[in-house]
Amino acid sequence: MHLSYCTNVHPAEDFDGIVRQFDTYAAAIRRHLDADVLGLGLWLAAPLASELAADPALRRRLRRELDARGLEVVTLNGFPYEAFQAPVVKLGVYYPDWTDRRRLDYTLDLARLLVDLLPEGAARGSISTLPLAWRDPWDAARAGAAARMLDELAAGLAGIAARSGRPVRVAFEPEPGCVVETTAQAAAALSGVDTERLGVCLDLAHLACAWEEPAEALARLRAAGLPVVKVQVSAALEAADPVAAAEVLRGYVEPRFLHQTRSGYGDAADDLDEALERELKGPWRVHYHVPLHAEPAAPLTSTVPVLRAAMRELLAGPEPACDHFDVETYTWGVLPEEQRPRTDAGVAAGIAAELAFARALINEEATA
Repeated sequence: MHLSYCTNVHPAEDFDGIVRQFDTYAAAIRRHLDADVLGLGLWLAAPLASELAADPALRRRLRRELDARGLEVVTLNGFPYEAFQAPVVKLGVYYPDWTDRRRLDYTLDLARLLVDLLPEGAARGSISTLPLAWRDPWDAARAGAAARMLDELAAGLAGIAARSGRPVRVAFEPEPGCVVETTAQAAAALSGVDTERLGVCLDLAHLACAWEEPAEALARLRAAGLPVVKVQVSAALEAADPVAAAEVLRGYVEPRFLHQTRSGYGDAADDLDEALERELKGPWRVHYHVPLHAEPAAPLTSTVPVLRAAMRELLAGPEPACDHFDVETYTWGVLPEEQRPRTDAGVAAGIAAELAFARALINEEATA
């Protein structure tokens, strides 16, 4: 099994900026963990991915930079196309979607470069991507266009595997507000795809926000024949009583990311400020990735219990249901002021603490 942290928490989008990230954050995290090798769930913006895919020498240089620092990459985050740490992202993260050829080109570029980054012992690589599109607009014509793109994607991945000898799978990530929000919708939308190449990325914060029970969700995916290609080890914000917690919740309202809010009674809002304005009936789960190892401001809690239950199901039995686990807390820079790290060293220490939490949990469940 491979454990990594997702670098979409960092803003750099050119080659030199990515390498500086390795020195500023990854090297420090590896020292905190006293690890021989640190896994990165690398995020590369589309222009850089295109540059790397077209330039074998640049790919070799990136591999040398990783190796020199004791870093490895088996998974890439291909969900944000570019500018993920811009001042305002919101709905922009869902474009271009899977009806747009730019999304296909970007994903295949990532696959082409990933085969040259994979460590020798890795059985395969993985790329997570958005769950087709934001839900509106969506109709039969757009669904048909996306289906054709997925057929081309599978064919392209097969060609890359044949040429390189290294398989790469693409994982579609159910997310609140999208065409595919739940595992039931994933089973329906991905029915008939090439499951040797395509599957699901199970983001555990998203799973919690959909109010899905992990055992039932995984059983549903197994019944549909959809592999869990990648797991994003993440936790969402939870408010048992949103009225009592309203003042604290307002501290989490911020302009960069969308924080879809779901009530335990089925009510939904596309952002946290909308949920507060509408006073949705509680309890709430909010699509706000919070640090795994630390409780949010009281009286709020996190969905770490859902995370634990999901990991127990994923790692039960003689063979785990997934072998790529990526800690994805991209919100360090927008946390409420009193919880936000003030320095690069503080960010690195926080990510290291999350990875230590995830590593201990995996070891605990794998040996149970």
